[in-house]
Amino acid sequence: MSGDALVAPEHWLGADGQPVSCREKLKMLAENHAEVAQVLRDAFEDAVLMGVDEAAMRRVLTDLVAALPSPKRAA
Repeated sequence: MSGDALVAPEHWLGADGQPVSCREKLKMLAENHAEVAQVLRDAFEDAVLMGVDEAAMRRVLTDLVAALPSPKRAA
């Protein structure tokens, strides 16, 4: 996993394509990014150290993110 990908984006874009500017939102986004990056790193390392193929685990993690439901859809 590239270390650069684990660094939070410099700008978070809103649905309108404009950067999010609210400091509290930016703080929460940075905290969430750090938490998710750590959990993904740990899960990836555990899987690989237990013998799972790196490429296969990357696909599992990518598929997991791709399958996340949108919170904008009606429940």
